[in-house]
Amino acid sequence: MTFAEVTPPSTGAAVAPRDARFLLALARRAADAAAGVIRDAVPRGASLDWREKAAADFVTEVDVTAERKAIEVLLTAVPDAVFLAEETATQVDPAALARGIAFVIDPLDGTTNFLHGLPDYAVSIAALVDGVLTAGVVQNVARNETFVAAVGAGAWLGDQRLSVSPITDPMRALIGTGFPFRDPADIPAYLDQMARVMAGSAGVRRPGAASIDLASVAAGRLDAFWENILAPWDVAAGILLVREAGGVSTDFDGAPSQAVRGPIAAGNPAIHEWLLRTLAARA
Repeated sequence: MTFAEVTPPSTGAAVAPRDARFLLALARRAADAAAGVIRDAVPRGASLDWREKAAADFVTEVDVTAERKAIEVLLTAVPDAVFLAEETATQVDPAALARGIAFVIDPLDGTTNFLHGLPDYAVSIAALVDGVLTAGVVQNVARNETFVAAVGAGAWLGDQRLSVSPITDPMRALIGTGFPFRDPADIPAYLDQMARVMAGSAGVRRPGAASIDLASVAAGRLDAFWENILAPWDVAAGILLVREAGGVSTDFDGAPSQAVRGPIAAGNPAIHEWLLRTLAARA
């Protein structure tokens, strides 16, 4: 399948709402709408009002407005869809995601980066059909990169089909991660993990937006990524990107990743296997 076959069909073409191409095109339009809100707000970044949802976890009017714009686009096309979204639509029965069409949305992944002018923040939107990840978009707004994936159709950046890296030697591998920031009690165990990964790899990076980290794994820029606790909206689109690029995404026990809250380890097959062993080791 080529990228042209993943892109939306021509206007007026008869496409079922459950079709992966339809859902991908819709998710891309919604991501573009949210990204427009974010770009318009960049000049006002220093004057935006921050609200702390939890320790070191910030939200602004930009997050909320971007999410609303994305949902408006999606509802226009799929009025009976279910939403699991970070800012305004998080109170949903998880079982509802297993029925019909559902969208999992992070309107601004990397809010802290955005507020500081660090150019790594993204819109992440995934579509599920009867609980199966079917389409996903991660748009790095600051860098103007849009990563897309549709089930069975590969992962793409523009016209470039993505593939996870071919590196098999951990000592040549670059690993992404996310620091624990809500509860200081989580830091010691994480530092033990990071010490083992650092000792066995070429390096560790923490860009600060999990959706971009997973897109970077899909693009072969990172060889693997792990984080101990992430929300569904952080990972849903990225999981599909990694899978469609030939990678593996699981929890720390090796079970395939789902759009749920919990740990994640993703990477090319060889480095992912090494990463799981390394995370499970004890000093």
